[in-house]
Amino acid sequence: MESVQTLIVGAGVSGLATAAALPGTDYLVLEADREIGGYCKTVKRDGFVWDYSGHFFHFKHPEIEAWLRARMGDQEIRVVAKKTFIDIDGHTIDFPFQKNIHQLPQQDFIDCLYDLYFARAGGAQAPETNFKEMLYGRFGRSIAEKFLIPYNEKLYACDLATLDRDAMGRFFPHADLTDIIRNMKAADNASYNSTFTYPAGGAIEYVKAIASAVEPSRIALEEALVSIDVPNRVARTSKRSIRYERLVSSAPFPRLVDIAAVPHDRSAFTWNKVLVFNLGFDRKGKRDVHWVYYPSRDITFYRIGYYDNIFDTDRLSLYVEVGFAKDAPVDVDATRERVLADLKKAGVIDEHELVAHHSVVMDPAYVHITRASMAEHSRVAGDLRAHGVHSIGRYGGWTYCSIEDNIVEARALAAGFGAP
Repeated sequence: MESVQTLIVGAGVSGLATAAALPGTDYLVLEADREIGGYCKTVKRDGFVWDYSGHFFHFKHPEIEAWLRARMGDQEIRVVAKKTFIDIDGHTIDFPFQKNIHQLPQQDFIDCLYDLYFARAGGAQAPETNFKEMLYGRFGRSIAEKFLIPYNEKLYACDLATLDRDAMGRFFPHADLTDIIRNMKAADNASYNSTFTYPAGGAIEYVKAIASAVEPSRIALEEALVSIDVPNRVARTSKRSIRYERLVSSAPFPRLVDIAAVPHDRSAFTWNKVLVFNLGFDRKGKRDVHWVYYPSRDITFYRIGYYDNIFDTDRLSLYVEVGFAKDAPVDVDATRERVLADLKKAGVIDEHELVAHHSVVMDPAYVHITRASMAEHSRVAGDLRAHGVHSIGRYGGWTYCSIEDNIVEARALAAGFGAP
């Protein structure tokens, strides 16, 4: 039987970043797919460059960005000031919604401001026990029901009352009444990702940069993890059995615990699926826009992004995201037809001809962070760590985080392995 000190499951950002941070080469990265990248794969078709979904990078740690760029050769990396909007029944306002209610038609603006004021007035607020209560409690009925609730229900494909109040963590664009009033005169729509970077070759170029610090012979493609004997620290793959000292997995947590045959409460873990369409057209569309959010339940998709305005190209290139409940059937062809019709209805396309397309179902896409999921993940992950199994990343940690967060976490874990 083969032996390895560190067995890593998944050759996406988290897995490769772990391998890159380990001293020596006594590790093995298993990847079930035929190529590295996970959800950061890039598709190039008929002159269009698309990712599996819109992966745009927002670095908080300059040293990480510098480390990546040093491994990317002459790859062009665009630095883009984000231009993001919301379509409210055909009326366009700046994102985030709650800071730009003054751009709404007058009566809608009055409703939002009135409800916002009285949501904050009156002293002590009722405790917020879930995400929906947080939205009502902090922003009032009109802001919640015109945008925050319908949009997030389309995204998460669930009742927001089932999610923890902090389900989006630092990524939720909070704003207090003072911020909102000040924004009416001096716009400040800055958010955690106000400026983003994007390689000319797509998100995969960042993945390749991480992989350049990994010994190529230590990456095993098209080799899936089948089972784990947790007490004896033996993993069985589609090709062999491997004894390990420690195992690091970025696989979705429910999948890992199934593979490891660890007793757990399956009902604690829920998520959505996202059907992503990458669409290339024969002519240019709107300029000066990178994302548009669509809360209307009459529109199939919840968000679209404009690759052509990032690359400054002369043909409309979109990614379009449609949310589904985890057990809902996904009819790709029928949904594509609805998406194209809705793009026309929303004024994104008119006489444009679709000349190239690609689709992928991300499953899971957004995990549902609930009280039950947090408690069960903490319990089971703790038991696994005691046996040398570490679950990391957005899906392994069952959390909401950025790609850079995955690198930070992987590095910290690897550094802990080297500690006495």
